Amino acid sequence: MTIIDGKKISEDILNEISLEVEQRTNKGYKTPHLAAILVGDDGPSQTYVNSKINACKEVGFKSSLFKYDNNITEKKLLEEIGKINNDDDIDGFIVQLPLPNSINQENILNCVNPNKDVDGFHPINYGKMTLGIDSFVPATPHGILELIKRYKIDLNGKKCLVIGRSQIVGRPISILLSQSKEFCNATVTLAHSRTLNLNELTLDADVIISAIGRPEFLTENMVKEGSIIIDVGISRVKDDNSNKGYKIVGDVDFKNVSKKTSFITPVPGGVGPMTIAMLLRNTLLACRKND
Repeated sequence: MTIIDGKKISEDILNEISLEVEQRTNKGYKTPHLAAILVGDDGPSQTYVNSKINACKEVGFKSSLFKYDNNITEKKLLEEIGKINNDDDIDGFIVQLPLPNSINQENILNCVNPNKDVDGFHPINYGKMTLGIDSFVPATPHGILELIKRYKIDLNGKKCLVIGRSQIVGRPISILLSQSKEFCNATVTLAHSRTLNLNELTLDADVIISAIGRPEFLTENMVKEGSIIIDVGISRVKDDNSNKGYKIVGDVDFKNVSKKTSFITPVPGGVGPMTIAMLLRNTLLACRKND
């Protein structure tokens, strides 16, 4: 059994980005610039945005945070996005989700300039990804692909089960892994909360990617020997032995499932650290296109 170390791989990627930024600077090229829009005072969102800003500092990027009150109107937010779209110094930007219920999330994401959409959520980029055309790929699926490549995991012809159909993880990774590309070519099944006889699918799968956010949902009796498990889920569960009163777990019962696997990602330290690394890689790509 091999534990896939996403923390180490993400650090490798950030080091590679940092080196390229240094080389760009020495040659007089533009420094990549990532901006983030944060609406309201949601704690987890603020923490995540701060992590992105700190990662930018680590690799030598410029970063900007545009913070707005929770009561901002959709019209005003669209105007602010328009300003960022037209700011040539900003290479890529993200709109941190979730947004207030008063704002139509789809309208906001569709307003982002596709050339600056480093989250890969704009319909143009999503459509290109679906067609196998080079585009900005959503960061978490991109991170999963990178882990598979760097660990040289051969998925050619393997039965891959994706549990979870979100637009952010489940649906895009199911598309990407089925494409005729190196380290992909899997036979993919997409399952979700209403899938019948899920156990039959999990026991038949060579690869399981779980992204449903149910703590330790995938148990030892649901996987076959030698399977590959990618755990995207992250949940807080009560833990009286922890100073925080909780612990972070994934969708997978790691302790018991890992005994049957050939490869498995831990939580934390698996897919999670890859998300920011791939977001910064997308930003570097956006900057290159502006050279």
